[in-house]
Amino acid sequence: MLPQLISSSVGWIRDQAAAKAEDALISILSAGPIPQHVAFILDGNRRYARSKGIQVKQGHTDGFYTLRKMLEICIKLEVRCVSAYAFSIENFKRSPEEVTALMDLAEEKLLELCRQGDILDKYGIRLVVVGHKDMLPERVLAAAEKAENMTKDNNRAIFNLCMPYTSRDEITTAVHSVIQSRLDDDMDDTLADITADEIEAHLMTSLAGSPPLDILVRSSGVRRLSDYMLWQCSEDTQLQFTSTYWPEFGILDFMPIILDYQRKIWSQTK
Repeated sequence: MLPQLISSSVGWIRDQAAAKAEDALISILSAGPIPQHVAFILDGNRRYARSKGIQVKQGHTDGFYTLRKMLEICIKLEVRCVSAYAFSIENFKRSPEEVTALMDLAEEKLLELCRQGDILDKYGIRLVVVGHKDMLPERVLAAAEKAENMTKDNNRAIFNLCMPYTSRDEITTAVHSVIQSRLDDDMDDTLADITADEIEAHLMTSLAGSPPLDILVRSSGVRRLSDYMLWQCSEDTQLQFTSTYWPEFGILDFMPIILDYQRKIWSQTK
């Protein structure tokens, strides 16, 4: 009994110390310019699981808790919008067992996010599921719509959960929407060239009210965008690649990314 009590006390002290250290780092970072939109490619869950000798499903679960933690850190930093590449349309090509496990996890965690007092409610975050939602199983779609409806009036920040998503699908959908809007409005210039501004206005992220993308972070050491926010990655977007697997990503990995962003912003103002 005594060893368990000591172990529990030590764990509590360690967690409190880590929380205090995290708050101190956030306070330091908040003194400089803060990006308004940060996007994450959540890469490395499966390799993390293999490295730990655990099931792939547990790797994805650990990755979700990292996403929650990073969302909370971003909100404390006053980041206006956070986007996360949670599931690619291409991921449907994985084994049926893994896809089912991912859909089960998505349903479970979406419903968890709906709970009163959970992170979305606590911080006033509006959840937007960005992607080809009609490809989701009905139960996952129902959970997604429930989370969106429950947070639709939250206005402190936006959380774009991109699933199932690819940038090519988003751009194609935007072009179709532009054409359909012209047909619906019975415009005389229906056949006029479609402009970049029109496409951008009809992107799913634009319709969600997302500001321009400032930073895109990919974990696990892979240096490619994998069909994620290709349109949004403008010349002003900073691309950051880290070797850390996503479930192990934390504020110590994020801090140099924010510092690099601040350094570049300050250099532009000189």
